Amino acid sequence: MIDTLDQELLNAHERGDKSALVTLYSQAAEAATSDDAKYFYMTHAFIFALDVGHPNANLLRAELIAAGREA
Repeated sequence: MIDTLDQELLNAHERGDKSALVTLYSQAAEAATSDDAKYFYMTHAFIFALDVGHPNANLLRAELIAAGREA
């Protein structure tokens, strides 16, 4: 699954599809096998969410704050 997800992320970056990147980075965060990887991907999802005004931006920020990864 990760190989497919990695390819989808690359494709979304190539297309400049920031809304898809929010979804894909969120999926990568859920699939991550370590906390560092999880919050790395979640931070990327949050940044792209802010960039496009995605409705999940506040939820992502709240999760990062709860994990001590954002102030």
